[in-house]
Amino acid sequence: MSGRLLSFSQYLGGASSVKVVEMFPGDQRAYTYNFNNADVSGYTFSADYQSILLSDVTYNTASGEPTFQNTNVSGYFTNTANVNASTYINSTGAASGLVTLTIPANRYTGNVLPNARANVVCTVLSFQWESTDTPPQKERHRFAILERFDPTVGKVPADPALESNFVALT
Repeated sequence: MSGRLLSFSQYLGGASSVKVVEMFPGDQRAYTYNFNNADVSGYTFSADYQSILLSDVTYNTASGEPTFQNTNVSGYFTNTANVNASTYINSTGAASGLVTLTIPANRYTGNVLPNARANVVCTVLSFQWESTDTPPQKERHRFAILERFDPTVGKVPADPALESNFVALT
């Protein structure tokens, strides 16, 4: 890497199929996928996530959207987790093409800085589905969840880079 940390776009592998959301760590949010009325009841759905630490995040002053042009991945947290599909992926409407993914709460439970501009915790959740075709067709969407400080959870503001499960990239 020639003395440079991994850029955020390198980590994500590009910007296609990535949705950036800002959430409090204790919140969860549901997204319904519509497969255009196709029967996807035979598909296999899964999700997993891991939290990383971003060097800095800037914001577009006009739209308020985060930009990652100069953002590097400083390290990661050893909290990789598979999402319990029976709890967080609702495929009861799959025969009519509707599947709901719920991003679980408590993805990241460590410290967060209130300013959220430097040392930003980002949980990358990957939602995958695979068809029963031969060969199987696989697709994946990613959510980049910027974890925000929430004073109601009893945490004090602190640098996430000091967490015991943080591994710095060198």
